[in-house]
This record gives sequence, C-alpha cells and structure tokens, in this order.
Amino acid sequence: MIIASLPFALGVVMLGLGLSLTVDDFRRVSRHPKAAVVALLCQLVVMPVICFGLVLAFRLPPELAVGMMLLAASPGGPTANLYSHLFGGNVALNISLTAINSGLVVITLPIVANLSAGYFLPDSATLGLQFDKVLQVFVIVVVPVAVGMLLRTRAPEVAQRLNRPVRGLSVVVLVVVIGAVLYGERANLAGYFVSVGLAVLAFNIVSLLVGYAVPRVAGVDRSAAIAAGFEIGIHNTAFTITVALSPALMNNAEMAIPGAVYGIVMFFTAVAFGWLVTRRRAQESVPDEQTPVELT
Repeated sequence: MIIASLPFALGVVMLGLGLSLTVDDFRRVSRHPKAAVVALLCQLVVMPVICFGLVLAFRLPPELAVGMMLLAASPGGPTANLYSHLFGGNVALNISLTAINSGLVVITLPIVANLSAGYFLPDSATLGLQFDKVLQVFVIVVVPVAVGMLLRTRAPEVAQRLNRPVRGLSVVVLVVVIGAVLYGERANLAGYFVSVGLAVLAFNIVSLLVGYAVPRVAGVDRSAAIAAGFEIGIHNTAFTITVALSPALMNNAEMAIPGAVYGIVMFFTAVAFGWLVTRRRAQESVPDEQTPVELT
C-alpha cells in the first residue's frame, strides 16, 4: 500500500516546492551566474563522479551501489532552503538551484541510473530507467512543480493558504517513507547500516564541503557558497526512495536504503556544517585588536 502510494507522496512534496516558486526564481540565476553554474557543475557532474569513487572504495554490494548513485543524481531537497536561511546563505540562489535541478533530473537521472545499473548489475533484470519510465519520472516530478507554480501565479491567495499545510505534509511524507523503508528492511537493517552507513556519511560530508569550498575557490561570495553547500549536501531523499521502490521504476528495496540512511544523517551533518561556517564567519568579522595610542 505504501509503495503503491509513493509516486503520489512524491507528487505532494514536489507540489509544495512548486508553491514556493515563481518564474522569477529561474530568471534570478542570471543575477548570480557564476554561483549557479559552479553549483550546478558540482551537483550534476562532480558529485556523481565522487560518489562512484566512494562506492568503489567502500566496495558496496551492487544494489546498494546503484542506490548510492541514485542518491547522487537526486536534486536538492526543499529543506536546504530552510538551513540556508538559518545559517546566512543566499536563499534566492537555493530556490533557483532547486527549481532548475528538479527540471534537469528528468534528463540526468536516467543517465546515471542506466550507467550505474549497467556497471554494477550487468547480469540483472534491472535495466535502469527506459524511455517510458522517464516519462513517469517527468509526471511525478515536473508536473506537480508546474501545477504549484501555476497556482501561485494565477491564484496567489489559494497558494498561500496551501503552502504551509503542504510543506508540513511533505515533512510527514518524508518521515513516513523513510520509516516504511527501514521497517520493511528491518531484518537486514543492521547489515545495511554496516555496509552503507560509512559510505553515506562520507558522501554527505564531502557533498557539503565540495558545495561550499569549490564556489569559494571560484570566487563566489560566502552567502552564495553557503547556499550551494546546503543545496548539494541536502538531497531530496523522498525522490531517491520513490525511484528505487516504485514498481514502475527501479522496483528494488535495497536501492532505497542509501536514501533512507542519508535522509537521517543529513539533518545532523547540515547543522554541524552550518555551525562551522557561521562560526568561521563570526571569527573573520572580529576586528583586529587596535594598537593603543600614546597620549602626549
């Protein structure tokens, strides 16, 4: 029952995202082109490559390896906006990146899913995401976002009334989905955590650090770098789990485990990351002690 309702649940999450977006959020990227381009390159190219390296380094079982790659290909989660706001990030950039990635995932996810399944499961019946499945991803991801944006544009009062309850429902959906995955795999849970826990933690920490450090090296201002760090480090795990579990998509419970574990870990690491960058910024803002002036 829960698995059958996963596409609907993800649709609720994406509808909530759409209710917070406008066309201007896409146009806003032109005001921060360097930050947006660097963050997108990190999220779409750098992190899947790093994730692939981590999967090989930790020697994960094939299904968990594919699940990790699905996680790397998933867009940033709406929660990234909240963390960015709390820790001084450029929330407008977060919103823009989330919107763009939620659209691009229809292209990028099938590429990563098919390459991963072909590499790790060459003799398996799992064939990744074919064209008909890509259309289903489009329907459950892009269409609800578009509906939410349309509601905000044409009926702003309705969108405003729906925004808070839909966001709350999105959180409930995420908790229920993760709980259902963990409960369904409870017999193998300890083994899964041993197998994938360290890999997930390493990928999460590296995602946050790369998302922040690479933009800074590229000359992006600190607030935009903080936003990129949260955007790249906080994934839409409900999306990852839905793709892994849905009978019409990957249809594999083991592939959902990395997303479920990541969904728990990322909230704690995000707080630690936010505290570190905020603390560093506070230290840099303290003026140097002035030399006392001699009175004559």
